[in-house]
Amino acid sequence: MSDTHPPGTRAGDDVDEAAGVRFADPYRWLEAESEEVDAWQDAQGAAAAAYVRDWPHFDRLRELVAHYDSERVASVPLAGGGRWFRVEPDAGSARPCAVVADEPYGPGRVLFDPAAQGSEKPPFLSWISPSPDGTVLAVGVCADGSERNTIRLVDVASGEPLPDAPAQPLKDSWTGGAKWLPDSSGFFFTATDDDPVSAAHQIWLHLRRSAPTTVAVDAPWLPGGDYRAVVASGDGRRLVAVQGLFDPVPVAVADLDDPAAPKWRPFVTDASLNLPGFLVGDEWIAVTDEGAPRGRVVAIGLDAADPNDGRAWRTVVAESEAALRTVRPVGDALYVHAFVDTYSELRVVDRDGTPRGNVPLPGRGAVGDLPFALMNILGPVADDQLVFAFSTLTRSWGVYRHRPDAPRLETVREPAVGLEDCVVEDGWATSEDGTRVPYHLVRRRDVLLNRPRPALMVGYGGFGAPWLPQFPGPMAAFVASGGVLVHTHLRGGSEFGRGWWDGGRLRNKQNGFADLYAIAEDLVATGVTSPNLLAVSGASGGGLLSGVAATQRPHLWRAVVPQ
Repeated sequence: MSDTHPPGTRAGDDVDEAAGVRFADPYRWLEAESEEVDAWQDAQGAAAAAYVRDWPHFDRLRELVAHYDSERVASVPLAGGGRWFRVEPDAGSARPCAVVADEPYGPGRVLFDPAAQGSEKPPFLSWISPSPDGTVLAVGVCADGSERNTIRLVDVASGEPLPDAPAQPLKDSWTGGAKWLPDSSGFFFTATDDDPVSAAHQIWLHLRRSAPTTVAVDAPWLPGGDYRAVVASGDGRRLVAVQGLFDPVPVAVADLDDPAAPKWRPFVTDASLNLPGFLVGDEWIAVTDEGAPRGRVVAIGLDAADPNDGRAWRTVVAESEAALRTVRPVGDALYVHAFVDTYSELRVVDRDGTPRGNVPLPGRGAVGDLPFALMNILGPVADDQLVFAFSTLTRSWGVYRHRPDAPRLETVREPAVGLEDCVVEDGWATSEDGTRVPYHLVRRRDVLLNRPRPALMVGYGGFGAPWLPQFPGPMAAFVASGGVLVHTHLRGGSEFGRGWWDGGRLRNKQNGFADLYAIAEDLVATGVTSPNLLAVSGASGGGLLSGVAATQRPHLWRAVVPQ
C-alpha cells in the first residue's frame, strides 16, 4: 500500500474548567465553522480515501457493503382513505421519496420528491403523515443537514403542493410530525423556535378549513423541558397531552369539542411514572414499570380518584420473566411486544388480559419498535390489523400484517437482503459485578470457531433503548467475508426491563462499559477471537461506548471505530 499519511493537526491553547478542574482543550479550534476547519476536514478526508482505495480488496468490499446496505430503522406503510403511503428511494437518486399506492407495496405514484424541489442541495424527507381521509399528505422536510424540519402539504389527487403549510420549525422527527384530527380538518404538531439549538417545545394546531389558521395550544404541562405532544384518541372522542421522551405520561385529557381551545383536566401528574400507551374508551392502557421492573400492562380509568396511585390501576397483563416493551390496541384486542432473552414476542390479549395467542413471527429477531417510548405512541391507531416490521440478525426488515385471531401471518413485503448459510449463536458473559450479560455471534457456517477469528463487536447500552437483534446492514459484509459479528446487549438499554436500564445509567454508567469488556474477555477465553483480531464499533451512544473502550482498555482491541 502507498505511504499515505493524514496531515498534521495543530494544537491550540484553549483551556476548559469543569467542577473546579482546569484542563487543556487543544483541539477546541476544530469546533469552529471556519475556512481552516473546512480545509482540515477536506485534507483528512482525502488522505483517508486515498488510503482505503489503495487496498487491493477495496472494490470487492464496496460491492459487498452496497449489497447488504439496508434500512437501519424499520418503516411501514401508512393507511389513509383506502390508500397506502410509504417512503422509498427514488429510482434516480438515493434520496427517499413519498409514494402513494392502492396496496401497501403496490405500484405507486410519487407525491413528494426532494430532488424536484428546485434547490441546489435537495432536502431530506424526515417523515410522512397522511390525513385519515387520504386526501392530504403532510411531510417533514429538512433542508440544512440538521434534524430540524418544516412541514409541507401535498394534495394527494393532483400531487401538487398546497399553499397553507405552517411555517413553525420542528426540532426533529421524534414527536411524529403531523398528528391529524379524526375528521382530517387539521393536525397537531410540536414545534420549536428559531434558535437552532433550542430545546423549546410548543404545541400548535393547524386547521385546514375555509381560512387555514395555525394556533398555539397549551396544556397543564409538567415542569421541565421534556418532549411534548397532543394526539386524538382512536375513537375520536378526546385529546390527550403526553410528555416525556423516555418515560412518557398522559398529563391531561380533554373532550374533542373544540380542538383549538380544549378544556384540559389533569390526568397523570407524577413525572416519575412511565406510562407509554393509548386512550382506549374511558381508560388509558399502557405498559408501566411501576411496581414491576420488567413491566406490566395496566388500565387507568379517566374517572380514577388518583390516577397517580399505581395500586389502584387495573392490571391487564401481569409482570413475568418477559420484559414488556409496548402495547398497541387493534380492534378489540391488545398487541403486547415483549422481549424474552432479548428476542421479540408479540402476544395478543383481550382488554381484560385474557390471552388470545402469540403472533407467529418469522424467526428469532426483533419487532420494529422505535427506540424511545414516546415515539411509539404518537401514530394512528389501527382498526382491524397490525402492520409491523420484523428483522433477524441474518435477514433485513420485512413487513407483515396480522389480524386478531388470525392463525397465520401475512407477508406484506419480503426482506430485501439476507446472509446466506449463516448461523446465530447465543452466549452469556459474566460482568465485573457478577451480572450475566448476553450476546449473539453471527458467522458463516463454514467459519469454524476452532481457532481465533477476526471479530467485530457492536453495541449501544443507553437511554433505555433496546439494542434490537436485527440485521446489521453494511456490517453484514464483514460476516460474508469470514468475520464473526458480535451483537452485544449492555446495561443501559431495556432488554430486561427497568433494572437493566438503571443498572447502566447515571452513576451506574460504568457497568455498561464493564459489560462490553466482559463479553470481549469471554470471546478471548473461549477462543472465538484474540485481542489482535478484535474490533469494536458503535454509533451515537455506541460511539461514546467505543471511545471509552479505547481509553479504558486499549490493549483489548486491535481497532476501535467510534461513530
